[in-house]
Amino acid sequence: MNKSVQSFKAVDLDIDISGLPTPIYIVDERLVEKNLRILKNVMDRTGCKILLAQKAFSMYSLYPLIGKYLSGTAASSLFEARLGFEEMKGKEVHIYAPAYREEEFDEIMKICDHIIFNSFSQWNKYKARVKSSGRKIECGLRINPEYSEIETQIYNPCSEGSRLGITLENFREDDLEGIDGLHFHTMCEQNSDVLKRTIEVVDRKFGKYISRMKWINFGGGHHITRPGYDMETLSECIMYMKNKYGVEVYLEPGEAIALNAGYLAARVLDFVKNKVDIAILDTSAACHMPDVIEMPYRPKIVGAGDAGMYPYTYRLGGLTCLAGDVIGDYSFKEPLQEGDVLLFTDMAIYTMVKNNTFNGVNLPAIAVYNDKDGLRIIKKFGYEDFKGRLS
Repeated sequence: MNKSVQSFKAVDLDIDISGLPTPIYIVDERLVEKNLRILKNVMDRTGCKILLAQKAFSMYSLYPLIGKYLSGTAASSLFEARLGFEEMKGKEVHIYAPAYREEEFDEIMKICDHIIFNSFSQWNKYKARVKSSGRKIECGLRINPEYSEIETQIYNPCSEGSRLGITLENFREDDLEGIDGLHFHTMCEQNSDVLKRTIEVVDRKFGKYISRMKWINFGGGHHITRPGYDMETLSECIMYMKNKYGVEVYLEPGEAIALNAGYLAARVLDFVKNKVDIAILDTSAACHMPDVIEMPYRPKIVGAGDAGMYPYTYRLGGLTCLAGDVIGDYSFKEPLQEGDVLLFTDMAIYTMVKNNTFNGVNLPAIAVYNDKDGLRIIKKFGYEDFKGRLS
């Protein structure tokens, strides 16, 4: 048994990964369900509805499980909406996009229960089609309260000049006929104290419009399932809106569903020396965990520490020719050897949904673990997946 498997068991996880191909995403269904129970408790306590934001986690083999707990899915495109409609059957399907493609809108209307528009021009363009669709579709508008506490600007939907949502200055009170709800999304990986301060701004700016609505959607970015999250303040925020305006409240977290529930196993292929010790892995930050570069952030590895914490420090690099394809500097209690397997944590969210085949690097396989079926590889990829994207 190699060191990485021993380290894996040392943190009281009973999944034996020896013999698995690498790289591979491993999602622990038990941990997903633990998160879902937390979210269901919020729904039961407050009467709100919580949706899976598929942009963070679209592992549809788990949609039947997720559908037992949550109210439905939130989509950002026709394809995401189809995925939610087909794989989480009988649940609500919500969609929001900065703009809709005309040739896709008829299909969107066939499968979506809620359609949220980014502008009054989009609403006016499509409202007659919605009305004549023959389906009961609830429509909403995304508002921009121009308030956010997100520091990484690429993820800040309320930054100056943002294209996302309608500001108060551009809101048209006389153009709300047929609008059932308002939607705002201002958060990213944040606690409920941020939501409370955001709601104070939303209430002050848009309260007179909320009073005319059936529902309000608090968007995503709520880290509800992380340790130490303030549930009481979240409940207070939900109940404040419900009690003051008589509206139904939706939340659409993505990360919270699969937070800390997945791993990426990768193998050491080679070593390079250039001022520092460098280990080349069979994975890639650029291809398999893009947020490491985009966010940026440094993922944790089971059994490893920060540079210098343990005797042996390595810079971990990926397979691609991108010079910046570097995951970070880590230290280990024992020297790494070719063939060692490293386990990156929290690799269920924003990995499978964002990975790519740059340089022709193959995609990681996908595995799931539960107590009934054990460890199962549910998807493998190969050359045809790479070639099929090209022409």
